[in-house]
Amino acid sequence: MMPTRLAAALAVVLLAGCGASHQEETLEWMNQQRAQTRPKVQPIPEPKQFSPQAYTQETAFDPFSNQKLTQALKRETTQSTSSAALLAPELARRKEPLEGFPLDTMSMVGSLLKQGQPVALVRVDNLLYQVRPGNYLGQNYGKITKVGEAEVVLREIVQDAAGEWIERSATLQLQERSK
Repeated sequence: MMPTRLAAALAVVLLAGCGASHQEETLEWMNQQRAQTRPKVQPIPEPKQFSPQAYTQETAFDPFSNQKLTQALKRETTQSTSSAALLAPELARRKEPLEGFPLDTMSMVGSLLKQGQPVALVRVDNLLYQVRPGNYLGQNYGKITKVGEAEVVLREIVQDAAGEWIERSATLQLQERSK
């Protein structure tokens, strides 16, 4: 008796699902919206009138003249040779261990005199290194030019916006420990 009631209830639920739906109402609403909606297309503007310009050779220069080409090539070779002369000695030498670290990861933590020569203590990755003038630091060919009590001065070789190698000065300041 129980299975027949369950089957009857299931049949009623299934038949209720197959009854009239709101699909016709939805389709009617969609058709009304299509009829009321009109696309707004702006007209294409008229093309501008082309006015040709006359070429006057007196005021123009010849872009293919040999003189212009020679000047450009001379300028390019002098820039590249001076740039190459600045970088060539750096590429020929053996790199030092502290050149593998960026300059901003280093900190100067002290200085001392060793055999009358100034020496700076530089911390990199929680290790202390002793550096003196002539040593190299950082990834931009930074050569130490001066070690002071509170700073290390470097000469770096970097590329400018035009791709030329130039020298610039950089410093490592003494970092005081905060308590």
